[in-house]
Amino acid sequence: MSRVSKERSRPMKRITMFLLLSGMIVTNCAAQNASTNTDVLGAHLNYGRGCAACHTPHSGAMGNGFGASAATPSQGSGVALWGEDASRLYGKTITTDGGKYTEVLPSSMSATTPDVAGILACLSCHDGNLGSNTMMQNRVYETLPPTYGKQAIPTLLGGTGTTSNYLNDHPVGLNVTVNCGGGMGWDCSLENGVLQMSGVNSRKFVKNYGLFVKFGVYNNTAVVLCTTCHDQHSMNVVVVDGQTQSGLPTGEYTTMFFLRGPYNPANMSATNNQTAQFCRQCHANLSNEMRGSSAGTSL
Repeated sequence: MSRVSKERSRPMKRITMFLLLSGMIVTNCAAQNASTNTDVLGAHLNYGRGCAACHTPHSGAMGNGFGASAATPSQGSGVALWGEDASRLYGKTITTDGGKYTEVLPSSMSATTPDVAGILACLSCHDGNLGSNTMMQNRVYETLPPTYGKQAIPTLLGGTGTTSNYLNDHPVGLNVTVNCGGGMGWDCSLENGVLQMSGVNSRKFVKNYGLFVKFGVYNNTAVVLCTTCHDQHSMNVVVVDGQTQSGLPTGEYTTMFFLRGPYNPANMSATNNQTAQFCRQCHANLSNEMRGSSAGTSL
């Protein structure tokens, strides 16, 4: 190679290196790294009890200290070696969203419907109305953003002891179905209860944010459970990788309240819309894509 050729190649190498570094910086900024010094179980570490606070490898709920009356499979271990006594909730009816939706809870932990693991197991610790307040003290064990004020968000649902107290909670249950089209749904498709973001606007939303929610399937229909929005095993970190249905850059993202997608109200930027994006996964009629805006996701 001539001296002239070598001199010309040096600026090109510098430009190439600059572009590579710029791309890395953009990717790292977009994939806002979540805190790595906090265990992902967060509050579900239960002061060191960890996994055994909810699951027991032997003897079900009795193995978790609930006595012989909780030793039967119907009161524990029916799903995921569950170790809490949910028997006070069996067959009870909860009515949500101002009375619009009604859910009859399963009659045992051994039932085969998705609301066993998706609702009943959650309420065995988080119900403050019909069942015992197992493990819970009605407080949040994570730092709240300053925008949330000083009032702690309750962790026990229906905590005043009246059956009507679920009326102001988000609807969950086998009757809370997910639909495409209409006034609120995405331009999507459903096949045997599995939602496909197949339309022009829904595909754009997945590219801009993603589809992190996890619907239950009942009678070949998609239904909303507690675990649709919440991942009980990760309180503050969401990982976006090649297996994730999201167009966001690969990386770790901050979340709160065990929510399945990026959700960071502590980011008080005027353009931050990721908390709204999380809700728009289901509420398509409130999305930028369905309203003709070109706005994507600002993290």
